[in-house]
Amino acid sequence: MTTPISIEDVPLNRFHQWLSVRCGGGWVLDGYVLSIIGVAMVPLAAALDLNGFWQGLIAASALIGIFFGGFLGGVLTGRLGRQKLFFVGPTIFVLCSVAQLWADSGMALFLLRFLIGIGVGFEYPVAGSLLVEFMPRKHRGPRLAMLTILWFAGAALAYVVGNLLLGSGEADAWRLVLASPAFIGVALLLVRIGTPESPRWLLSKGRTTEAEAVIQKVYGPSFSLRNLPEQPAEKKVSIADLLHSGYGRRMLFVAVFWSCSVIPVFAVYAFAPKVLQALNLSGAWASFGSVAITLLFVVGCVIATKLINVVGRRSMLIHSFLWSGLALLGLGYFSAGAELLVLVLFGAYAVFIGGAQVLQLVYPNELFPTEIRSAAVGMGASLSRIGAAVGTWLVPLSLQGIGIGNTMFAAAAVTLLGLLVSLALAPETRSMSLQEAASLAR
Repeated sequence: MTTPISIEDVPLNRFHQWLSVRCGGGWVLDGYVLSIIGVAMVPLAAALDLNGFWQGLIAASALIGIFFGGFLGGVLTGRLGRQKLFFVGPTIFVLCSVAQLWADSGMALFLLRFLIGIGVGFEYPVAGSLLVEFMPRKHRGPRLAMLTILWFAGAALAYVVGNLLLGSGEADAWRLVLASPAFIGVALLLVRIGTPESPRWLLSKGRTTEAEAVIQKVYGPSFSLRNLPEQPAEKKVSIADLLHSGYGRRMLFVAVFWSCSVIPVFAVYAFAPKVLQALNLSGAWASFGSVAITLLFVVGCVIATKLINVVGRRSMLIHSFLWSGLALLGLGYFSAGAELLVLVLFGAYAVFIGGAQVLQLVYPNELFPTEIRSAAVGMGASLSRIGAAVGTWLVPLSLQGIGIGNTMFAAAAVTLLGLLVSLALAPETRSMSLQEAASLAR
């Protein structure tokens, strides 16, 4: 009897491509909605007479929301399924983005963007788990990495659209800037209609008939559960397993490396014009420099995506932290340097950090079994956002208190901490099936 082909070894089909659009659209929207505040910050601060404290708090509010949304979304996705939670994030984005048209105080903006952050927190475990549990192993790493590219593409789009709206001459144009994510959110809700539940999650809940029906619908009538390599484990794992044994070590690695890779990035995105102005880039240099650097983040992620199955996960993460950390050290040392040198160093950081960025979704989705995969992704997103929120809140205070040079040195220290943790704990999961990658026996 011939061994049935595993669904992890089938070629990409139309469903895989369509699912990539459905999941990837969430990351475009995440990048857009989290970055748009950086475009609107200067005019809204003036219009609402906000001091540095409130500017930092509003910029960090969505990150604080991610902390709660990641935990909640991860737990609920594990219990209720991926499909049911697939519409929560976009719905929150639409409602809260539109509501910002009438925000009249720093507190109102803080609360609305906090809720937006909760929606983003739901996206990480829901869309990531759904995509990885359908994707063949050969394409799993690149497709998960693609989500990060789309996040930066959404961030770049936010700066382009935001600057166009601010330049329109409309009164209170910053309100239109903050409300603009609603259009993407509506489109995303429509495109996600008809998405099936993950057969791996159904199988983990003992719903074998439904799991087989999904497999046959996606891969064809000749496929069945025999083509799914992952079978229910003899010993069930629970969320508590994320805190001890081998999974506790993996959770520590994911939380620390994810935090160290996002803290400098979110701080830059929230206050890109201010950071660039502090580095002696003013006027058009500051406005369009932020767009150019964001595009270089995309370039770095594209390069990393192309190399992820070539150099492996561990090697890519180590080199990403090493060279991006050195670029930040250069920015600290040459903070008063020529405009071109500053742009080159900032651009180098943007390109080199791409490896760590794309692995934020690859590692947590590969290192944990189906029962706790979404919880692990949600916990990683939540814990990483604690540092990101604090770092973002401190940026305006840091620029004013210790200057741009020391601020860049602090960002370099965070990045090099990620390097040390990766050297000690980063595993290699290239070419493994999901069951092999998540196994503690290897």
